[in-house]
Amino acid sequence: MPREQYQAKLEGLREDVLYMSEVVADRLRTALDALERQDGELGEEVITGDAEVNELYLELERECTDLIALQQPVAGDLRFIAASFKIITDLERIADLATNLGRYAGEAEEEVFPDVDVQRIGDTTLEMLDAAMTAYADSDSELCYEVAAMDDDLDTACEAASDLVVRDLIEEDRFRDDDDVEATMENVSRLLLTVRDLERVGDHTVNIAARSLYMIENDDELLY
Repeated sequence: MPREQYQAKLEGLREDVLYMSEVVADRLRTALDALERQDGELGEEVITGDAEVNELYLELERECTDLIALQQPVAGDLRFIAASFKIITDLERIADLATNLGRYAGEAEEEVFPDVDVQRIGDTTLEMLDAAMTAYADSDSELCYEVAAMDDDLDTACEAASDLVVRDLIEEDRFRDDDDVEATMENVSRLLLTVRDLERVGDHTVNIAARSLYMIENDDELLY
């Protein structure tokens, strides 16, 4: 294959990975909107839309495999293809977490812990995802480290949110009868799962930043 055609395929892979990230970010944003509105129909759109993400993942997996098998890339090109493959895996998992959020939106009946700002936590994960994909697109190593630093703040926010829920349960009289106990515990479980899933989204964005850093500088510092 002529060098120009090979380079075009590499650039095409980059563009396709970035497109997949846009689709996933849109799914995550929609899931957060569904949670905020307690909109089960909107949440269902996220769930049914996951099939598109899975199809994109399989297509890009084939692109990566073909480039490695047919072109036998070395050095920087090999790192780029390997990083792209790992990144689409993290993107697919973020989309799976978005489907979880969509399902929670359909199950929620009322906002029982208004002091827990799920939307702010969600906005942070979207910012991290955008920054991680920009680092990948622009080969920006400094931005990779910024994403890792943002994750520390996200972890702190998630821990504080979980602690607030537990403290509120202890301090407030929420249990008037058995039905109240069951409904409250379902809402608590759903909220804690939401926070946990958003924290996991942050972990996957750090993985993307780590793979990007390895791609850019052959540096595995953020991988471990």
